[in-house]
Amino acid sequence: MDKLLIYGRRLAAKLPFPLITLITALAAFGCYTSMYAFRKAFTAGTYDELQLWGIDYKVWLVIAQVFGYMLSKFYCIRFIAEKGHSRRAPKILLLIGISWLALLGFALVPAPYNVVCLFVNGLPLGMIWGLVFSYLEGRRTTEFLGAVMSISLVFASGFVKTISRILIQDQHISVWWMPFCTGLLFVVPLLICTLLLELVPPPDALDQKLRTVRLPMNAAERKKFLLTYLPGLVFTVIVYIMFTVLRDVRDNFEVEIWADIGVTDKNIYAQTDSVIALTVLLLLSLLILVKNNMKAFTLIHIMIIGGCLLAGLATWLFQVAVISNVVWMSLTGLGIYLVYIPYNAIFFERLLATFRYSGNIGFIMYVADSSGYLGSVAVLIVRELGFLQLSWGHFFIRAVLVTASLAGILAGLSLFYFRHKQKKLQAGKAAAGDYILTSNTTHTSII
Repeated sequence: MDKLLIYGRRLAAKLPFPLITLITALAAFGCYTSMYAFRKAFTAGTYDELQLWGIDYKVWLVIAQVFGYMLSKFYCIRFIAEKGHSRRAPKILLLIGISWLALLGFALVPAPYNVVCLFVNGLPLGMIWGLVFSYLEGRRTTEFLGAVMSISLVFASGFVKTISRILIQDQHISVWWMPFCTGLLFVVPLLICTLLLELVPPPDALDQKLRTVRLPMNAAERKKFLLTYLPGLVFTVIVYIMFTVLRDVRDNFEVEIWADIGVTDKNIYAQTDSVIALTVLLLLSLLILVKNNMKAFTLIHIMIIGGCLLAGLATWLFQVAVISNVVWMSLTGLGIYLVYIPYNAIFFERLLATFRYSGNIGFIMYVADSSGYLGSVAVLIVRELGFLQLSWGHFFIRAVLVTASLAGILAGLSLFYFRHKQKKLQAGKAAAGDYILTSNTTHTSII
């Protein structure tokens, strides 16, 4: 098998560079979209008839899965940083296979005991992002590759829900068997896309020159990186936590939010999310044209701040009845993903490239991701304990207004910090260069 893979990589390396890039992007998109079928299909059910200890059963299912997903994110802070590049394809298939078996358990084990199956389902899936993205990072086309992969977060959410609702409404499959059956439809695409990723040639010399070599990071190196950029990373992680919560509420309870504002069309999820995905893809892909890493890093911050403004403004306009419910959900979704997707695709890529840091994205991404899902679990628990007596639609509106305002300010502070940090480093290098030049000149005159 290993010999076949080596031979396949040699053949792939002979393909034209644009074709390799396109195949890599589509393979990553297909692989992560397939993963979503195993993770998010259950959210297409409403489980209205069930409660456990006075809390909607769907909320228990979401909390159980997100808690498992969050724990794997914390584990991946070390796992992806140190070992994430070895035998990636078998790991991807094994982890998703475990999650699929958990969905079989969800169908066979009666409620409420099958809530444990959703916890098991979430545990392995939290590792998939880092494994897939490790094929893409450190390349001169990482913006495009990361953007294509990351829009699967938008597209797959609506696409999987639409397929799942069709299975429930048209094929009359129960909400308990629907997640397993949805996963079954994506097994073959998952196998094909994972194989294609494994055949992708590694970053070449030009990639390493433009984006730095991506190396494993031990505990001391991870600590050094965090301490070096701590203030900016704190601003960044807080923004990411807030928008992870917001995006998770929209993603997990999208059916309920749409129903709350009077829309029950089963095709609405794929229709709106597809437009959002294409828009975000276009904007992020344009950054590949920006060769200067600091300029690109600045533009990414501006995109994030713009997403905050768009989500907040659209929500206010909806509240005062200036825009319709469909326009509001579309614009708010676009604003959320203009913030969320850059952190998943290119923010940390350009951070490492700007400061010429030879680490890897997976480590710092999982620091942010694990914190974000911890926040998501906390918000779900707080709401369900009765501290917030709001429907999902009204809760989402309040959350958007608060999150957009605070996150916009913090993203501005992050931009200020990293620009100031780079100027200090440049000034230090310039001073060091002057010192070396002066020393060399003096030494020559003495001779």
